[in-house]
Amino acid sequence: MGEPRLTLITRPGCHLCEVAREALERVALQTGDQWVEWDVSADIALERDYGERLPVVLLDGREHGYWRVEEQRLLDDLRRAGR
Repeated sequence: MGEPRLTLITRPGCHLCEVAREALERVALQTGDQWVEWDVSADIALERDYGERLPVVLLDGREHGYWRVEEQRLLDDLRRAGR
């Protein structure tokens, strides 16, 4: 099994990040894809890159969206991209 296709970039205490975690769990249940979470407070480069646009979802290493997870769009893109 390779690297997870989905990455969620977050910050502690972020309400939208909690909502995004729940959304990614729902997506992962439907697709079987794994995801990882990166905390910007632990990485100055992430903090500089993403700042206040959290949470951010990366799909295959590229930014898919921020602030809100568009679940249907993410599902469609995961299925379309395949592996």
